[in-house]
Amino acid sequence: MRNLIILCLFSLPIIILILPYQAFASRRGVSLPHEFRGSAPLSGACSAAVSVHGYKCQEFEVTTDDGYILSVQRIPEGRGGGGGPNRPPVLLQHGVLVDGMTWLMNSPEESLAMILADNGFDVWISNIRGTRFSRRHVLLDPSNPEYWNWTWDDLVTHDLPSVIELVFKQTGQKVHYVGHSMGTLIALASFSQGKKVDKVKSAVLLSPIAYLSHMTTALGVLTARAFVGEITTIFGLAEFNPKEEPVANFLKAMCASSGIDCYDLMTAVTGKNCCLNASTVELFLKNEPQSTATKNLVHLAQTVRDGTLSKYDYGNANFNMLHYGQSKPPVYDLAKIPHDLPIFISYGGQDSLADVKDVATLLDSLKLHDVEKLHVQYIKDFAHADFIMGVTAKDIVYNQIIAFFRNLH
Repeated sequence: MRNLIILCLFSLPIIILILPYQAFASRRGVSLPHEFRGSAPLSGACSAAVSVHGYKCQEFEVTTDDGYILSVQRIPEGRGGGGGPNRPPVLLQHGVLVDGMTWLMNSPEESLAMILADNGFDVWISNIRGTRFSRRHVLLDPSNPEYWNWTWDDLVTHDLPSVIELVFKQTGQKVHYVGHSMGTLIALASFSQGKKVDKVKSAVLLSPIAYLSHMTTALGVLTARAFVGEITTIFGLAEFNPKEEPVANFLKAMCASSGIDCYDLMTAVTGKNCCLNASTVELFLKNEPQSTATKNLVHLAQTVRDGTLSKYDYGNANFNMLHYGQSKPPVYDLAKIPHDLPIFISYGGQDSLADVKDVATLLDSLKLHDVEKLHVQYIKDFAHADFIMGVTAKDIVYNQIIAFFRNLH
């Protein structure tokens, strides 16, 4: 089962290429009453993974303008104390099918969240809609398919701006942003549209996946080919929950027929991670994966298929016209990201998801960016998971991030 979970986490953005777009209706006309609905909040990440290590930790909630209630954790100071009003705030944003716990899997000496706190930063951890701590809505329950009627477009438009605004209001300071994987995608798209970018001090993008045309994971190619014509009956689901039977059965069938070594799925999907601790991987698998909207995975798959960074394609010119006023989805123009926004990009030579060719496409889209504001780090031996769980990430990546932030103050 552990290998099936790994496969869910890293390959599924491709396997849903042809799910019927029309299955997902518009959310127009939904009114939001005053009472909260949805699953009761679980004990937060603070008690689960932060306070146990001796750090002060605070739980926050923020409600998006479309009614989703998001959980946000704050580590205001290091283990040795010394908190104050002028500690620079840093927001950590996770990727798809995981949540904010991914920043807290290693020891305090190896986890980015705690390392930042111990180095004088005010750390905030976001959890997007649908993940375990963010499954509430002012109207909808997660058992209602309408709750899952969203894609990463909605994270760009609603979730990320709401969390940035929360941090800005609480601290009175512009925010340093750190995203991994899909966390980089939503930041780039959001900043290109000017959403709260005036409240962002800088952006760190780890394993950026703005473009996905050159993914080298064999499993992605295999599943896209194997399930054409069958995916609609297998995934007639609004919520994509990798822990439930339909998804598990699909993965078992794929492994049985693929000829790919399903005992080494981490390597087969993410690339050859150089520096993972076995105990950290075990802890990761106990906590993840998290649910997402099936429609969100369709949108990610469209990014792979089309080679562009665009809004969700409803698969029909008339539907697109209804939603966007044009027959094709609008493209996110990354050249519109403010050219003076300090950006630090770190990517790996062994990453099968954020392939070096796709990162090159991203860098080309930023060619008009102020040269002194764009910092790029290439790590030959790193793959996708090394950036958040690698035992050498502190020395190779995190120290560089801290230096990048400090140079801005």
